[in-house]
Amino acid sequence: MGVQQVTSFVLRFQLADMENETGKKYWRVKVTHVQEEKEALFPSIDEAMAYIKGIVEEC
Repeated sequence: MGVQQVTSFVLRFQLADMENETGKKYWRVKVTHVQEEKEALFPSIDEAMAYIKGIVEEC
């Protein structure tokens, strides 16, 4: 049986801004990589997911 590897992340979403006319919300995303105890802040979920993907691909 091979070695099982686990990589964990915590994502926290904070409302950064909201357009009054349309009600569109803009979120700030804080990503914590649990194993390395590193935190990073992103203006969009797409950028946060790219960061996570990069870490997972390195493992």
